[in-house]
Amino acid sequence: MPINLQMPALSPTMEEGTLAKWLVKEGDEVASGDLLAEIETDKATMEFEAVDEGTIAKIVVAEGTDNVKVGEVIAIIAEEGEDVAEASKGGEGSAEKPKKEAPAPKGEEKPAKPSRDVTPKVTDPAPKGDAPASEGERIKVSPLARRLAEQKGVDLGALSGSGPGGRIIKADIDAAEGGTAPVKSQAAVPAPAPAATPASAASDFDIPHTSEKLSGMRKTIARRLTEAKQTIPHIYLTVDIQLDKLLKLRSELNATLEPRGVKLSVNDLLIKALAVSLMQVPKCNVSIDGDQLKTFARTDISVAVSIPGGLITPIITSADTKSLSTISTEMKDLAGRAKDGKLKMHEYQGGTASISNMGMFGIKNFDAVINPPQAMIMAIGAGQKRPHVIDDSLQIATVMSATGSFDHRAIDGADGAQLMQVFKELVENPLGMLA
Repeated sequence: MPINLQMPALSPTMEEGTLAKWLVKEGDEVASGDLLAEIETDKATMEFEAVDEGTIAKIVVAEGTDNVKVGEVIAIIAEEGEDVAEASKGGEGSAEKPKKEAPAPKGEEKPAKPSRDVTPKVTDPAPKGDAPASEGERIKVSPLARRLAEQKGVDLGALSGSGPGGRIIKADIDAAEGGTAPVKSQAAVPAPAPAATPASAASDFDIPHTSEKLSGMRKTIARRLTEAKQTIPHIYLTVDIQLDKLLKLRSELNATLEPRGVKLSVNDLLIKALAVSLMQVPKCNVSIDGDQLKTFARTDISVAVSIPGGLITPIITSADTKSLSTISTEMKDLAGRAKDGKLKMHEYQGGTASISNMGMFGIKNFDAVINPPQAMIMAIGAGQKRPHVIDDSLQIATVMSATGSFDHRAIDGADGAQLMQVFKELVENPLGMLA
């Protein structure tokens, strides 16, 4: 029986992806562990391995195709001894081939299968081509037909499917493009309301511009940030922190670490400071999970890294117990592989809290958006020479602003304020984080 190769879910948040590149072609023999394709997920470009043996009978989804839904058939594999040409005829429609049912014993009535649809079903089978393409608001259409309709601009709602149960299939899209497809009666299809013309300066004045299709990563970032701002009640707490002692300690440590090829960044020390702070204020090292509040026993810090096309947050696990040199080495490795799209899923999925440092770009202070399901993120501004009161006298000091964004459902303002105070104390007296 042909094996339908489906679009895999390569991360917990992945709903669709881009089939960036096929590493095999039709007719190639593959074995378990062979690389089949490169798939662009919402976070990175990842390699997809085979789990079955056989021959690539048909590539259903061409490389470069965007918005391929998880579970959609992307290729067909013929098993050993199976006719490749015959196997290549499958693949459109459902992701799995229906199994044949054993006939009911003579004299016994076959029990009806429970329906998986929530809408009522008619008991008499509709003749091919007569059933409506939609039930209620749901249009019945194969994944291939839906993709072709989007590419060719065919209105699925106006078609009557010729597939099983009125399902719209590829042949209906081809017929619609040629003007021969059966359409629903005008009574069944209300006239569309005139589309509102957006008040766009570009449409009025035809301003020169370029257009670029959103990548899967950018669309996911947009969706997750919108959900975060709409569903998480953010509370923002800001403190000013004197950096001079931390900068002095960093300079001394780098002098001793130079023979080992390690150079600490300010961000490495701030990662450590946040991790230790969260262990001292465990009420902030938490996450909302439905009607449960999880309190974590360790601190895994997600670090925002800018990469081409978006942002990713590789994780320093158990950052509270790791040495600064280990944090620095791991961070350089993770950031490098993040920019090359080579992170493994467990290296960027999870984390108990996040840190985002835009101080390196000269940003004085900003409010970061929480990365769910985490409940806090620390936004780091630039260290600047400022007038600062030290021992009741006005002096010049290197000061940075840090702003914590907290999920107010999980973290009370007083607990967030305590975390910010502990973080400030550790950064201003950095030997405390090394003890």
